[in-house]
Amino acid sequence: MRFAEYDHAMRLTVLIDPEKKLALEQVCAEQDLTPSQVVRRLIRDYVARHGVTTRCGPDQRAPGPA
Repeated sequence: MRFAEYDHAMRLTVLIDPEKKLALEQVCAEQDLTPSQVVRRLIRDYVARHGVTTRCGPDQRAPGPA
């Protein structure tokens, strides 16, 4: 399936142990970010590092240091 076939966000479910989830939420709160913003940034950076480009607009990027 091609990227052009999607015009909306999709859900990704991730299992994480409770201690790591709480730690993630704490760090995110300290940085005024949501866990979703952080996960989207991680995915975007990982995909880009492997040479894949996506059509992610500026409004979909998490704020903060690169």
